[in-house]
Amino acid sequence: MSEHATGRAHRVPARLRVGVVGAGRVGAVLGAALRVAGHDVVAVSAVSEASRTRAEALLPGVPVRTADEVVADADLVLLAVPDDVLADLVAGLVATGALGEGRILVHTSGRHGLAPFDPAGALGVVGLALHPAMTFTGTSLDLERLRGCPFGITCAGDLRPVAEALVLEMGGEPVWVPDAERISYHAALAHGSNHLVTLVAQAMEILRGTGIEDPATMLRPLLSASLDNALRAGDAALTGPVARGDAGTVADHLAALTQESPDIRATYLALARATARRAGSAGRLPGPAADELRRVLDAADDDAGAGMGETSAP
Repeated sequence: MSEHATGRAHRVPARLRVGVVGAGRVGAVLGAALRVAGHDVVAVSAVSEASRTRAEALLPGVPVRTADEVVADADLVLLAVPDDVLADLVAGLVATGALGEGRILVHTSGRHGLAPFDPAGALGVVGLALHPAMTFTGTSLDLERLRGCPFGITCAGDLRPVAEALVLEMGGEPVWVPDAERISYHAALAHGSNHLVTLVAQAMEILRGTGIEDPATMLRPLLSASLDNALRAGDAALTGPVARGDAGTVADHLAALTQESPDIRATYLALARATARRAGSAGRLPGPAADELRRVLDAADDDAGAGMGETSAP
């Protein structure tokens, strides 16, 4: 299409020529979702063998091109690249002349808002930040997971209907994130999702060491209930020895965990401190119990520093 992007922005054409730069787990899936919605995915860039295989599976028949060629052929360009290379990618496309006037640029970074689009500002480019709050496998299973998936959207105010329409077409739910809050928004998601994976993997490792053959089956009901309770009630969902002020139990846990990988004990200690602070702030821990718990945690800090050469996070 030859119409200027700002002219198109208010009505969102039913069919766009879409180019995907980066056939990683996110880019290939979102490209496939846009294709299902009726848009024409005309080209994709894929450097690694894994990304080429992914592109073939999710975007069959779509030619693999260089990033410059993908941009040249498209009305809407989906930039699904790592956070740290996004700004340089946009600047490079502008410098090489590949990014002509009238393109719609969409990036999928959670961390970034509109700043990466700055080099393209003089070209009349429409910039949209659309971040799916979902962990991706890079397979067709993700297309179903996009149904109802929240997308953190950031754009110029008059482009908000465009961003929302694209998200709805992919099956997601648009959620507005102010540009100045993108990093905090992304930190919250990464902290909750990525660190949850670490925590669960550590718990399974401990259980395997006890001889339990299927740690996942053991943990699934408990963790599912805990997650549901936490999402419903926040700090009020806290249970267990720290929230009860059972300092002796916590001390026994810390002693037992000296036999595990060092990162497990350090994680337990850091999270026990955080849990104690939050339980105390909520009025759940009476003074004497909080004092005894603090003494146990401080002693564990001393033991870690002397015995393992490590200290936990405060």
